[in-house]
Amino acid sequence: MSTPAPKQPYNRPLVLSILIITVGVGWLLTAKGYGPGINWIWTLGLGVAGVLTFVVSGGVDKLSVVVGPCFLVGSVLSILRQTGNLDADIEIPIFVILIGVLIMIAQMSNIPLPRWYEPPKP
Repeated sequence: MSTPAPKQPYNRPLVLSILIITVGVGWLLTAKGYGPGINWIWTLGLGVAGVLTFVVSGGVDKLSVVVGPCFLVGSVLSILRQTGNLDADIEIPIFVILIGVLIMIAQMSNIPLPRWYEPPKP
């Protein structure tokens, strides 16, 4: 009988500090007039959520390879839409295509399962 591997501690203070910094950066960008009309808190929040997906999961796995890039690309698409360079009727299909491609990539055998996943017992 094998013992389960020790779980890595979840570093809540690090995640909280990164989120607070993101809010501050978004607020500062808005106050300084960079990208007027862009909701920087939302956009940077999406980007940070994408990066934190990889940090919290401990790297690339079948979940983070889908969720992380979705947040990151969502952040970029959000900036493009808010600046008038991309219409929502184009943004949403791009995002749907991205999700399909990322799910297909996650099916590759060389991408590991998440460490926390326990397969069902027969």
